[in-house]
Amino acid sequence: MTIKLIVAMDQERGIGKNNDLMWHLPADMKFFKETTAGQIVLMGRKNWDSIPERFRPLAGRENVVLTRNTDFTADGAIVFHSLETCLAHYASDERDFFVIGGGEIYRMALELGCVDEMYITHVDAVYGADTFFPEFNSTGWNMTELFHHEKDEKNEASFTVKHYIKK
Repeated sequence: MTIKLIVAMDQERGIGKNNDLMWHLPADMKFFKETTAGQIVLMGRKNWDSIPERFRPLAGRENVVLTRNTDFTADGAIVFHSLETCLAHYASDERDFFVIGGGEIYRMALELGCVDEMYITHVDAVYGADTFFPEFNSTGWNMTELFHHEKDEKNEASFTVKHYIKK
């Protein structure tokens, strides 16, 4: 199993506000959907709750929710109460394991040191976020730019997608 992280953040590392997405970037959403298709996606309970019901669970992926609430259930998702237990459960799985947020789940995965790769969309704007992607030491990663998308009639901001692989 390869553990990957996928996130979009603004110029201040902002990833969300009021438990919701802050931007409208269909080209980045398409990249997210194509990249995670057929794989396992791990999200926190708040992230799960922020997905409109008609889109839950995320189609074509095994949805996993991490929460401290032992009474929590999620239709269409597997629920775990610790990141370590979750990772142990999928240790022999051949699919990619994507950490998809939110901020607390990203922090836990980076602190555990289990992330092998990261896909980070750098949005060329500031949105006044209340949730942020944690700082990480970029010297521990090899980075390549995958693509840049200019602001257009469908995407409200320009963005660049970068791929980081742990050294």
